[in-house]
Amino acid sequence: MSSMLLVVGAVFASLALGVLLSYGICQGMFRIFRVHAQSAARRGQAARIGVSAGN
Repeated sequence: MSSMLLVVGAVFASLALGVLLSYGICQGMFRIFRVHAQSAARRGQAARIGVSAGN
């Protein structure tokens, strides 16, 4: 009975660790994508300003 509880606890602990790890990875990737999207928007805005100024 005691070893069964240990196994179940280990399964839940590893599941929780996996969920937290994947959540952290997703948050990090979304942060990287957000930075990329903002820089791409700035480049596009600069290109539009250059075209409208006749450069």
